[in-house]
Amino acid sequence: MGYRVAVVGATGNVGHEMLNILDERMFPADEVFAVASRKSKGREVSFGDRTLKCEALEEFDFAKADMALFSAGGSVAKEWAPKAAAKGCIVIDNSSAFRMDPDVPLIVPEVNADALAGYKKKNIIANPNCSTAQLVVALKPIHDRAKIRRVVVSTYQSTSGAGRAAMDELFNQTKAIYVNQAPEPQEFTKQIAFNVIPHIDIFLEDGSTKEEWKMVVETKKILDTKVKLTATCVRVPTFVGHAEAINLELEEPLSAEECREMLREAPGCMVVDNPEDDQYITPVDCVGDYATFISRIREDSTVENGLNIWVVSDNLRKGAALNTVQIAETLGSRFLQKAA
Repeated sequence: MGYRVAVVGATGNVGHEMLNILDERMFPADEVFAVASRKSKGREVSFGDRTLKCEALEEFDFAKADMALFSAGGSVAKEWAPKAAAKGCIVIDNSSAFRMDPDVPLIVPEVNADALAGYKKKNIIANPNCSTAQLVVALKPIHDRAKIRRVVVSTYQSTSGAGRAAMDELFNQTKAIYVNQAPEPQEFTKQIAFNVIPHIDIFLEDGSTKEEWKMVVETKKILDTKVKLTATCVRVPTFVGHAEAINLELEEPLSAEECREMLREAPGCMVVDNPEDDQYITPVDCVGDYATFISRIREDSTVENGLNIWVVSDNLRKGAALNTVQIAETLGSRFLQKAA
């Protein structure tokens, strides 16, 4: 017997990917409901070889669903996730609304699946920020082996992390520049075509951005509160796939070769690292894949026990939709008894 699953925000980029991944991974669902805003009521979305008609969020009865995968933004989640949870539906939310709530588990299954045990406090589980998810998948095996003391990470984040309109802006600005028209920023503060922008989300009092703050506090909650982390998050002119250049200072020695072999065996990780033959992963290479790819593993001689790694992942998949579905799979296999 399978689950009844609602996908809230089914018409968005991530909601679309959630439906694709539920089908691809043959999630044990007897029923799948596509839920969206009132203006999308009746709109058709694909689920495998089936077509689902969207139901309006304001009219949907969450008592019909065992789980709801939310990807509709923080304000929608704050209003509707508690209402769904009160109906007995377990909410897995992709927004930032509940991530730092001490009564809500923040989960990356390869890293801290045991923390799912706390979901009953509010019937809500949080999915981390896309850039955090791939980061902690790569860091977990290293931390278990050699204890990470400090992380310095610079991100190269694609426009899809800011939504469909941001991807359209990159496309339209690129076309405009080729015909000598001035690009007009709307979704971003600066021109994104042929440019990089060191500004994601709002600026905070200390000069960091909220995206950078998220990486710090979410990594601590998921991995280890003792890990020190500093981040610079940058939007780059790519459509899908986030990349991260990560510098690590460890408590114990770990050679690049040992790290390489260890990560090859780690859950969720795929090592592609042979620079002599140009074997390393770029954002274009990772699109549509489930893995967190790791390349350019090398020792840093400027600090004691230092390593550098390059991490790339499809942000719409592992960074959002895939991780949400993996949480649902882990919840079903380890904490619920309904599915066969």
